[in-house]
Amino acid sequence: MKKIMIIDGGPRKTFNTASMLKKFAEGAASVDGDIEVKTVRLYGLDYKGCMSCMACKIKGKATNVCKFKDALTPILEDIAQADGLVLGSPIYFGDVTGQMRTFLERLAFPWLSYNDYSMTAPKRMPVVLLETMNGVPERNNSQGYGSMEYCISAALGEPERLIAYNTYQVKNYDRYELAGFSEEAKRAYREEHWEEDLQRAYEAGRRMAENILK
Repeated sequence: MKKIMIIDGGPRKTFNTASMLKKFAEGAASVDGDIEVKTVRLYGLDYKGCMSCMACKIKGKATNVCKFKDALTPILEDIAQADGLVLGSPIYFGDVTGQMRTFLERLAFPWLSYNDYSMTAPKRMPVVLLETMNGVPERNNSQGYGSMEYCISAALGEPERLIAYNTYQVKNYDRYELAGFSEEAKRAYREEHWEEDLQRAYEAGRRMAENILK
């Protein structure tokens, strides 16, 4: 059975990032019932970033999967055997969430060889990098997945990027000190674009599943 791993790096279970990833999963599952689509919420796990234990670099025992044992261990092992990978995160201060960055340290550091600085994952696979943000296409400060995008590209293959702009921060703007945002303008943008964003996520899921089955 083929397997797609979806990593949700957002804190909210049902908001923008989670909704986009759910649609992606639906799109992938619609192609073939024999494709397993597994979603993992990083905010539901107790784990740390790279511990600099260097266990993945020990001579004669080097590995491209992190050796540190915690709640992230089975997830990293699943990804090593997967056929597709989706990473999703809201953008905070121009970057992915701390949980996503911490996860990426554990994922990517074992890929890095300090002999020749190559990046080698257990296997190459299609990747989608999903972002949701308050910014708009013509004005935002997102650095996306930053330097980690290079690591992903080198080790797994060139990723597809999927971005939802100008997303809602809350459902009821009257309850919060958010005067810098026009709720009316954001609602109008959402009404015009949100369903399209969800459909793009669905179609991206279909594409990944179809590519895996080729």
